[in-house]
Amino acid sequence: MDTYETASHGVPQTARHIAPAFRRAGFPCVRIQSSAEPPAVYRSSRPTLENYAANIVHDGDLDQTLKELAPYRPVAVMAGGEYGVAFADVLSEALGLPSNGTRLSEARRDKAAMAEAARAAGLLTARHLRAENEAELVDWHREIGGRIVVKPMRSAGGDGVSFCDTPQESATAFRRLIGSDDIFSAPNTAVLAQEYLVGTEYIVNTASLDGHHHAAEIWRSSRYSVNGITDLSGACYIVPRRGEVQDALVQYAFDVLDALGIRYGAAHVELKMTPQGPCLIEAGARLSGGDLPYYAQLATGESQLDWAVDAYVRPRRFLARRGEPYAIDRFFAWVALISPVAGRLAGYPDLDRIKSMESFREVWELVRPGDRIVPTMDDTTYPVIVNLMHEVEEIVHRDMGTIRYLDGVGFYEIEQ
Repeated sequence: MDTYETASHGVPQTARHIAPAFRRAGFPCVRIQSSAEPPAVYRSSRPTLENYAANIVHDGDLDQTLKELAPYRPVAVMAGGEYGVAFADVLSEALGLPSNGTRLSEARRDKAAMAEAARAAGLLTARHLRAENEAELVDWHREIGGRIVVKPMRSAGGDGVSFCDTPQESATAFRRLIGSDDIFSAPNTAVLAQEYLVGTEYIVNTASLDGHHHAAEIWRSSRYSVNGITDLSGACYIVPRRGEVQDALVQYAFDVLDALGIRYGAAHVELKMTPQGPCLIEAGARLSGGDLPYYAQLATGESQLDWAVDAYVRPRRFLARRGEPYAIDRFFAWVALISPVAGRLAGYPDLDRIKSMESFREVWELVRPGDRIVPTMDDTTYPVIVNLMHEVEEIVHRDMGTIRYLDGVGFYEIEQ
């Protein structure tokens, strides 16, 4: 389902690993594109079609798509990314295959409905508001006070997220979003406002079989207040499965899956460990983005994707192993450089120092010499991403800190 393989900023996506993983398990894949015209964020992506037995483009006629799919006798439907989640529900339900169903599809895509479903299940959630007009948002912010987060209802990544300390800033964020398109080229007709959560951010990536859940990997985020942005994500690293914090995070994540009706396949839960306990940011009924499952496979030997394949086509193996903690053989982190400058880039004078680090694995230059560079405001404007990996955790953390030390005005040479 919609296995686009790169994002608009050129970073490889998890979707490129799906078909090879199922093929290794003995199941060839059919790619289904859920709309004839993909959103702009994916138009430069070129899926590796030779990985698929067929490529079917859904044009809105479900019966026709089912007819084209029938000769392949499908046994499972898996969303390749956030854009394909809702249609994966429709298709799997229509085929009578393992499915999360369509009853709670809206709660798995609409962030306000998602928060309401979690709250109805008795889970700790942030106070929130679905705002369709500016005055409503301003009044709500004035009532609850403090910092809030304003974001699109159905987007992904850091698209359109604003941290607002005053009702006036909230109004500005609202005006910026309403009438614009989200990352999937859909118009923003309302925004989600949430109280700002204080705490450490984590990502719990899971796989499920008929409501039996497994925590495949846990990642911790490092965030920074730079360029006028609060909580800008700048690094992410894998953490051990076991621990008092991790156990609480995993149980909460499983409760979120139950609240959202996620019973099959992969899911991605973003949350914060607040002083009151784990609290939901948002969740997705799909593989984690940013290629995290691939990196988890490098670190632990398997990943969320491997567990999802087992859940769909090797259920006995999944159930026999469910709950086993993963062991980290090599600690992994990705670190994003955060540009404070604007102009035409001449080069990165200190990039070779990063490449010589003991844990250095690879670098993605998303902005190259000769390109225009802008101050980093979200995850679509990182100039460089560095991946680190080492058997010793402290070496990875040392190199993460060194990268952050090097990253600053002097790291960027701008053409005069």
